[in-house]
Amino acid sequence: MSSGAIRTPVSQIIHNKDDQDAEEEPKKKSREDWRKAKELEEARKAGTAPAAVDEEGRDINPHIPQYISNAPWYYGSQGPTLKHQRPQHEDERGQLDNRAPKGLDTTRLVTKFRKGACENCGAMTHKRKDCLERPRKVQAKYAESIVVHDEHIVSDASINYDEKRDRWSSYDPANHREIIEEYEKVEEAKRQLKAEKLKNDPDAEISDEEGNEDKYVDEVDMPGTKVDSKQRITVRNLRIREDTAKYLRNLDPNSAYYDPKTRSMRDNPNPAVPAEEAEFAGENFVRFSGDTTAQATAQLFAWEAHGKGVDVHLLAEPTKLELLQKEYEQKKEQFKSSTKTDIVEKYGGEEHLQVPSKSLLLAQTEEYVEYSRSGKVIKGIEKPKARSIYEEDVYINNHTTIWGSYWNAGRWGYKCCKSFIKNSYCVGMQEPEGYSEGTMNPPVAVANPDALARVQAEEQQTEKATVESEVDSAPSSESSEEEEEVVQETKKSKKKSKKREKKKKAKEQRKNKKKHKEAKEKEKEVAKSSRSSKTVPEELDDRKRPYNSMYDVKAPTEDEIEEWKKKRTRTEDPMLQFL
Repeated sequence: MSSGAIRTPVSQIIHNKDDQDAEEEPKKKSREDWRKAKELEEARKAGTAPAAVDEEGRDINPHIPQYISNAPWYYGSQGPTLKHQRPQHEDERGQLDNRAPKGLDTTRLVTKFRKGACENCGAMTHKRKDCLERPRKVQAKYAESIVVHDEHIVSDASINYDEKRDRWSSYDPANHREIIEEYEKVEEAKRQLKAEKLKNDPDAEISDEEGNEDKYVDEVDMPGTKVDSKQRITVRNLRIREDTAKYLRNLDPNSAYYDPKTRSMRDNPNPAVPAEEAEFAGENFVRFSGDTTAQATAQLFAWEAHGKGVDVHLLAEPTKLELLQKEYEQKKEQFKSSTKTDIVEKYGGEEHLQVPSKSLLLAQTEEYVEYSRSGKVIKGIEKPKARSIYEEDVYINNHTTIWGSYWNAGRWGYKCCKSFIKNSYCVGMQEPEGYSEGTMNPPVAVANPDALARVQAEEQQTEKATVESEVDSAPSSESSEEEEEVVQETKKSKKKSKKREKKKKAKEQRKNKKKHKEAKEKEKEVAKSSRSSKTVPEELDDRKRPYNSMYDVKAPTEDEIEEWKKKRTRTEDPMLQFL
């Protein structure tokens, strides 16, 4: 350290640093300071305290909001001021109006390649990867001579925030004038060509692009329909001051709704007054009355036709549009009727279409019905009760009761035949002791066994009565001898008849045994053939078909009933578990 240097103690340096930090950082206000500032602000607004003064000595209105009077933190104000709200001077705004040159620098022409320039075009202001020109066949780096101009480089030495982000910096409005002049020249040339074409050939047709410029004038934005919120003018919502406001038509709060934002009342404020007589019947009445609906449908048809390639317009060609719409409606109706007739011819059912109208079907009838106070029908036809969607009281396969009418040992069945097999054929009620394997003819299937017992008792009584009558008719003298002879003859005839019956039964049993054997052999053959081939053979009996095969239910024969009784499992048999 030199002898001439000033020595400052360390404590002084620390003290100066603390003072400097205290000046840079704003002092935090206490609760008392906030209260005093609030009271001073209220006093200035009331006029009891003098207004604040800026750095130029002008009073500041105390009623100005804080978001206007307070300067931003980066402005660096030392006290109350409104300078940041006033127009800035030229030196403070920076050089926004200074125009830097853009584009190519035509003052200097370069003919030889320079070191560090673009290898493609030869300009010094960019490199090869940033070059916007097309890749040349012979690059400027290897060419003998080149012709190139350097671009103007805009300096990034911006003065402030606005100048750095100015998108219109160095823009010359004269360039836009050149574009307008060029467009006007092109339009003038088009008009001249069009006039010459009409002059040479008056009957020549002009396309939509060349002429008929006002065809789609209605597509131009109208006042009040512009999208830009800054330029939107709501002409459609303005009301003449002499007209009565819509919300004053009916002061009832439950009347038609009034939308204050769009100033519209769509419903009729006075529904008791007819719409034709009322001064104002709501906006929907005007919108959906008269020819407005027809006009809307015509406009919709024009848009759809234009989208499908038909050159038609509502305002330019209204007659053509109306004729096209009528022709379209006629063809549409013809197509509907033709499809309807085709469907009826193909599937039938024309009688269902020839029914009375719904107004007649659902109208009043001439049937007189009288009801009581409780709602019961006193006179007339009572409406039938709604029944189940399923079929009721439908008896199948010769049954007289439905499935589930009989219950025994945890199983459901048919009460008429006490069968536990669903969809089985009913063979009637039979007594258990009436069936025996030895007898050829099994008992007849009878629904009621008590009735059968009564019939048999009556037959026995009639036989006894006939025998007694024959015995009584003989003379009394010869009664003893003749009676003995008659008794002997009847015994002999009975013995002969019994022998004949036994012989007949033996023959029938032999025949039945042969039939059963043949039937069993056929069943075995059919079972073997069905296992070998998946298809069901034609000679297979209907009752032996698979489950999903469709066949008509037939009444079983006596042989089939007997066979079924032989083969069925008897649950009450105590020896069943040993088989």
